[in-house]
Amino acid sequence: MQFKNYDKILSSKNNLLQVYFEFAQLKNLLRQGWLQGGLSEKKCESVADHSFASAILAWLVADEYRPDLDIEKIIKMALLHEVGEIYAGDLTPNDDVSPNEKFLLEYSSMKKVLSKLPNSKAWCELWEEFDRGKTPEAAFVKQIDKLEMALQAKIYEKNNEFQAEGFFESAQKVMDSDEFKILFAEMLEG
Repeated sequence: MQFKNYDKILSSKNNLLQVYFEFAQLKNLLRQGWLQGGLSEKKCESVADHSFASAILAWLVADEYRPDLDIEKIIKMALLHEVGEIYAGDLTPNDDVSPNEKFLLEYSSMKKVLSKLPNSKAWCELWEEFDRGKTPEAAFVKQIDKLEMALQAKIYEKNNEFQAEGFFESAQKVMDSDEFKILFAEMLEG
C-alpha cells in the first residue's frame, strides 16, 4: 500500500503518533469490493468509513439486543478489525490470495503497527481474538462486519449506483444469530 506523504508525516519519534498516522491511512484506502463491483472511486467508501460505521452499528446492536456482551470490547474490536489492511491492503475474494496468505499478510501488518504501542500485547490479542471469531464478542463483530457491508451495499443499490445481490448473499452466510437474521431481513425488505 502506498501511503500519501507518509515519509513526511512520520518524522515524529512518538510511537503513538506513528500508530495514529498509520491508522489514518485507512481513510485513503478505498474498499476494493465496491470498486471491483463497478462503483466509481468518487462514490466509494474508505476502509476507515467502514470501520467507523461498524463500530457505531456494533454499539447500537449490542446495546439493544446483546447487553450481556462486553460492549466496550465490541466497539474496540470493531474499530480495530481492519488494522491488518494498513499494509496488506483491502484484499477481496476476487484477489488471487489464499485465505492463509491473506491471514499472514494481515497478521504481519497488524503486528507492524500495533507492536509500537506500550500495551501492544493486549491490542494484538484483541485483533487475534476477532480474527479467530471464537468468543461471543468476536463472533458478534464478525457478523457486524458483514451486516455493515450489506447495509452499505443497500445504500449504493438504493442510489442506483450498484448491483448488490452478491454482497447480500455473502453477508447472509454469516448471519447466524437471531438478532442479525432479523436485522438482515428488515434491511432486505427496505
